[in-house]
Amino acid sequence: MRIYHHIPEHRPATPLLDQIDSPRDLRELSRRQLPQLADELRSYLLYSVGQSGGHFGAGLGVVELTIALHYLLDTPEDRLLWDVGHQAYPHKILTERRERMPSIRQKDGLAAFPARHESEYDTFGVGHSSTSISAGIGMAMAAGLKKDPRRVVSVIGDGALTAGMAFEALAHGGANRANMLVVLNDNDMSISDSVGGLSNYLAQLLASKAYTRMRDDARKLLDKVPPAAEFVRKTEEQVKAMVSPASLFEAMGWNYIGPIDGHDINQLLNAIDTRANRPGPNFLHVVTQKGCGFAPAEDDPIKFHAITKISAKTDTPVAKPKTFSNIFGQWMCDLAAVDDRVVGITPAMREGSDLVQFSQSYPKRYQDVAICEQHAVTLAAGYACEGLKPVVAIYSTFLQRGYDQLVHDVAIQDLDVTFAIDRAGLVGEDGPTHAGAYDIAYLRCLPQMIIATPSDEAEARLLLQTAYQYEGPSAVRYPRGAGIGNLPATDLGSVEIGQARELRQGHGIAILNFGPHVAAATEVAEKLDLTVIDMRWVKPIDTQVIAQASASHAALVTLEDHAIQGGAGSAVLECLAEQGLEIPVLNLGIPDQYIEGAKPSEMYAQIGLDAAGIETRIQERFGLLIKKMA
Repeated sequence: MRIYHHIPEHRPATPLLDQIDSPRDLRELSRRQLPQLADELRSYLLYSVGQSGGHFGAGLGVVELTIALHYLLDTPEDRLLWDVGHQAYPHKILTERRERMPSIRQKDGLAAFPARHESEYDTFGVGHSSTSISAGIGMAMAAGLKKDPRRVVSVIGDGALTAGMAFEALAHGGANRANMLVVLNDNDMSISDSVGGLSNYLAQLLASKAYTRMRDDARKLLDKVPPAAEFVRKTEEQVKAMVSPASLFEAMGWNYIGPIDGHDINQLLNAIDTRANRPGPNFLHVVTQKGCGFAPAEDDPIKFHAITKISAKTDTPVAKPKTFSNIFGQWMCDLAAVDDRVVGITPAMREGSDLVQFSQSYPKRYQDVAICEQHAVTLAAGYACEGLKPVVAIYSTFLQRGYDQLVHDVAIQDLDVTFAIDRAGLVGEDGPTHAGAYDIAYLRCLPQMIIATPSDEAEARLLLQTAYQYEGPSAVRYPRGAGIGNLPATDLGSVEIGQARELRQGHGIAILNFGPHVAAATEVAEKLDLTVIDMRWVKPIDTQVIAQASASHAALVTLEDHAIQGGAGSAVLECLAEQGLEIPVLNLGIPDQYIEGAKPSEMYAQIGLDAAGIETRIQERFGLLIKKMA
């Protein structure tokens, strides 16, 4: 295997890969050509991600596995599922999308994850983790009902296997004897470090001398003897019983083999060929290295989980602005220094939520529960029952996975849990699977829940502290990246719950802003001489300021980075109806459609939530009113 030290800025020579336009072409190669193909595929992957940015380390680690699967399976007739999809770039390259790879995660380009609408080879759309086994079992059982001989293979990482949903699926598939193969891609990594009992168990197994010795003997047998031979089957079962975690998976009804080297093409071909053609539920444990073949990623797989595209070099250093996540992380550290009740909880999002410093400074008050959003929420409820004040740092799109626990275990019991909801709104290149477009709708219907929507960085800290002080369930939602640069004070000040603030006094029309589009709202207001009110809170909503704005203006505009249906604008309409107030209202937000990945600025421009779009929509609806006021 060739080791790369730099990301190529120009397209590398890939003569063998250039012949592969689909898996059908791949199957025309001889086995001895596959290692060369793996080197070329890895080289092209480095180049294409350098051009586009995107998920990086996971794909490098499954180059050989991807080749082996498509070489042996009759895809797309055979179903191949990739869990989460971070590792699916090599799959996309081999399935008719090679030359479009530099467009990935860009407007009108390839999707960031496998997507059914994009390719017949993407058999199941993903983006969230731990779904591949459930979906694969459904496909396998459907094939059985239709008497279809197609094979089903689900590839899942060790990080995704920490989720309860994966084990629910394993229990069901084993009990129902589904004809499928699960491949565990074990690279000892999720986005953050893998944590939990399963991760520790696998790591201890792989580090043991007994495993190393027996693994080498097993590999020699698998390489020398035809996989179909009865002798291999018996030897495999004996070796497996001595050296593998077979008891864990076989107790659930799965026929387990492994671990094997996920970068050894011959090992993979022999093992997959045996398991994919064997009836019943089969489980293959493959050990890979995240970032394999690119030295910097091998040394720091967390840093190289994903990269931005290579840009022109400059000698002038550019200071990175503080993001909303940075503001949250610093607030957590400052709070913990004076309040020993605070506990930080995250489902495998330590780096993304910027809890690294908190986890290092207050390790006993920090819990990373792995990809287990449901557990994270109920764990917080347990802490709250004992008088502590847990803060759950979670992305909006992932809180959806813990909604029942939020309702049943936190809200109904009126427990003091603060939800710091990162990545609210349209987050960009990851597309609709990661959009935080629905949290206001599913939170504001819960009694006693309060919801804050900070408009800038300073507001984020104020509202986080206010929500934390509230003795009940609370949520503060904020976007990915930086705001307008209004950095907060370093104290732990707060504001009044449910009170809005007027930012600009204008005439005729009042813009009620919820969240980070305040700069665009102000720009439009300056041009058209409109009022701007930063509402701050969706719940409790400031009914008094809405009544006053209705009395002193001819029309209202609500503005939010959330779905219009059920969002903050809907809350304003409900408030007006309850008070019997009649006034024209224009609701601006995310329309009733899924917005494909692009830069956030491009996505908001597409749906009319940039300054130009906001002005256009206001002029279209209230143009005559504006002319009359001029």
